[in-house]
Amino acid sequence: MKYIAVLFFIFIVVIVILADTGNFPHFVSALYDFPNGDRLGHFILFGLLNFFITRAVLAALPSRPPIWVAISMGLIVALFVAAEEYSQIFFARRTADWVDLLAGYSGMLIGGYVALKIKLKQR
Repeated sequence: MKYIAVLFFIFIVVIVILADTGNFPHFVSALYDFPNGDRLGHFILFGLLNFFITRAVLAALPSRPPIWVAISMGLIVALFVAAEEYSQIFFARRTADWVDLLAGYSGMLIGGYVALKIKLKQR
């Protein structure tokens, strides 16, 4: 799971760089070409990121209380999501948006919750 988490994080960093530089492939942009498509993308991408990272850290630290691991990972990912959204003010092609940030946080909450529930069911 840790490799999936690392690869997914790299994937998101590449997406952010491509979007910031205006080099987003057209076929990827087409995936978001509907009302609130960008927000759905934030919800899914950051939800999956928090899910993978939380699952990986829960597996790596089995003696730690799962709820604290999930909260800790959620806070770390939340800082990354906030920094990514804030960084958009420095790029002419991007627009920082509170609703995008809330969509990302909502996805993170769901992703972290699902990861935690899976861990608790394995006990």
